[in-house]
Amino acid sequence: MNDRDLPDGLERALGRYLQHLTVERGLSRNTLTSYRRDLSRYLAFLAGHRHVADPRDIATDDVRDFVQYLARPTDDGGCGLSTRSVARGVVSVRGLHKFWLLEGLTDQDPADSVTPPSAGERLPKALPVETVTRILEAPDRSTPGGLRDAALLEFLYSTGARISEAVGVDRDDLSADFDQPSGPAAQGDEPGPGGVARLKGKGGKERLVPVGSYAREAISSYVVRTRPLFASKGRGTPALFLNARGGRLTRQGAWLVLKQAAERANVVDELSPHTLRHSFATHLIEGGADIRVVQELLGHSSLTTTQIYTKVTADTLREVFLTSHPRALG
Repeated sequence: MNDRDLPDGLERALGRYLQHLTVERGLSRNTLTSYRRDLSRYLAFLAGHRHVADPRDIATDDVRDFVQYLARPTDDGGCGLSTRSVARGVVSVRGLHKFWLLEGLTDQDPADSVTPPSAGERLPKALPVETVTRILEAPDRSTPGGLRDAALLEFLYSTGARISEAVGVDRDDLSADFDQPSGPAAQGDEPGPGGVARLKGKGGKERLVPVGSYAREAISSYVVRTRPLFASKGRGTPALFLNARGGRLTRQGAWLVLKQAAERANVVDELSPHTLRHSFATHLIEGGADIRVVQELLGHSSLTTTQIYTKVTADTLREVFLTSHPRALG
């Protein structure tokens, strides 16, 4: 059952909440898709398993049963989701009920006492610098596709951008001085100009990030030698990174570029779409960058989100200490 098959009362109430998320909170399309999926599953469960047809009929036990349904193995009639996914679903449901209560669609909040299961602390996976370098150098830069892939990967690691942010970059999002060299000026010690890029993050928030010389060089080569070839096959798009048909490269396409580069580099580590982003943040902090600077570069609204990378670094230091100090272990 999807949201179009829901009872009219539930469907209308869900629509009001999704409109609120779109208009009032300005959430991104990807985030809205996640909310719609989670909440459609919730309301379909209520309608199909609990025979609920109106928001006022939902009780706390219904919400708790849904949480158990999410976590229950599929063989037992559940979804078998991970603790992390269940927790995300609970957060979505709690937000929905809080909105319904404030809007007067219900006179109680049945999800108020239902808390997400503890997912534990999941540390982001960061690759060693040497491994990242192998991935960045893996694309065959003698081919049009390889030039594009190299430019994309260098951009991801240089900026710490999410894959969705990288594929959303347009040509006009690169600063006017993007192609100019950075570093010490020819006359004197003042640093010379260097390019920056504008990223469009979650909730439509924008930020400017510096782009390193390796990435700028790779992007310049791609823009001169490959992008016009790809663009000639499309209908015209301002996107920086194009697919071979001349359209904007998708998130899935960019993720495939990363996986293929890792395979070419014989990297067997577990990867995720955020692997280069996590590595970017960890390497900056290990290199002495201030955590608040890293927060701004990553586009985190809360410093708490960024602080997870300090734990990664502390764990690395502890491991080196235990394996290197002659009296660390008895």
